[in-house]
Parts: sequence; C-alpha cells; structure tokens
Amino acid sequence: MRPSGRAPDALRDVSITTGFSHHAEGSCLIRMGGTEVLCAASVESRVPPFMRNSGLGWVTAEYGMLPRATHTRGDREAARGKQSGRTQEIQRLIGRSLRAVVDRAALGEMTITLDCDVLNADGGTRCASITGAWVALNLALRHLVKMNVIKTIPLIGQVAAVSCGLVEGAAVLDLDYQEDSSAEADANFVLTDGGIVEIQATAEKTAFGEPQFHELLALAKLGAGRLFEIQRAAVEAA
Repeated sequence: MRPSGRAPDALRDVSITTGFSHHAEGSCLIRMGGTEVLCAASVESRVPPFMRNSGLGWVTAEYGMLPRATHTRGDREAARGKQSGRTQEIQRLIGRSLRAVVDRAALGEMTITLDCDVLNADGGTRCASITGAWVALNLALRHLVKMNVIKTIPLIGQVAAVSCGLVEGAAVLDLDYQEDSSAEADANFVLTDGGIVEIQATAEKTAFGEPQFHELLALAKLGAGRLFEIQRAAVEAA
C-alpha cells in the first residue's frame, strides 16, 4: 500500500485553474496533490539576438520556488545573486519540452516566456510545471489569434510530464515527496501525444533492469494520457 493509499497506477488529484494571473496572456494554477505551480505565459514581439531575421519564434521558461514552498524556508535565489544548478536545469527542461510541440516558423519572430513559480512543493514540481505550462502557452496562443497577431495556433501537439519510480520493488506512478525521498529508482518522463521528449531516470540504490524500465514507461504513458485529457478540458473550459 502506498502512503497516500493510491493504486500503483493512480495519479494524485489533479486540477488546472485557468486565468489565475490576471495580466498574463495565458496562465493557470496547476495542482497535483500537494504540489501547486503557477504558470504564466508572456508574449514579446522580439526574439533573442541569435535568432533575429531567422523567421522563427522562441519559447523559453523560467522556474522558481517560493521560500516556504517546502518544509523549511529556502533562500530567495535573487537574494543570493545567482540561480542554483537545479533551477537552471529545470527551466531549460521546461523550455525544451514546450519547443517540442510548437511550430516556431508559424509563430513568427516573437518570444513566449513561461514563468513557473512553485507555491507548494510535494514532489514532481518540474512535471507539474511542464504540464501546466502547456496550458498557459495554449491560452496565450489563442489570445494572439483573437488579437489577429497570428492566423492559427502554432501547436503541433500536447506535452505533459509525470514521474514514476520503484518503491519497495514496485513500479508506481506520480511520486509524492514521501515516496520520492525513499524510492529505489525514480524517473521523470516528458511525453507528447505522439512521442518522447526527454526521460530522466536514476537508480538511487542499486541498478534496475530493462523490464523494470519498460514497466515505468508504460505507467508514464498511462499517466500522460490522463494529463492530456485534463489539459484539453482546462483549455476548452477557458
């Protein structure tokens, strides 16, 4: 039995509230169990210098955690004067994940930045950020169509992320903090509705075998399918 009482293939309770940030072109608050992330999409009519005159748009992300998102207070990275390696790694992952489902030529030379701010952390913050960021991005693109800035929504698919792990030898879906901190292996799967963007998998104790990896992948595909449904429902409701 999992600490939460969930079945091995069960997600935590997931909800997406759109329009949470009143001024952003697209935004949502995503809740996955005790993890809550505010995702906001901002549009700029320019691209980074290295992309000027390329005809391509740019999608990027920034990620951060509030000081009391965890059990003990963490310092604000702005106060330290630099971002941690973890923060840089996660925000690059979010950016890569979203660019995988955007037709950047159809977007044109503009930049969309996804800000993902963790309000409460209970495991899987990067996964929640990616899943919520897709909704915020979708809403921002719909806004651009409505304002006649672009003609069509330049999305070529959905992207969502979910964690899986081996806990007491069993493969389980969507780890919370308690499971993640004691797992023999844990993995983050970033999946589109047609393929794989990235897999981050680590053995925490001893190496795990290929059959166990495929078991984790099967769980991730199942979980991502459910997240895709929740994403679509949130966008349609907005």
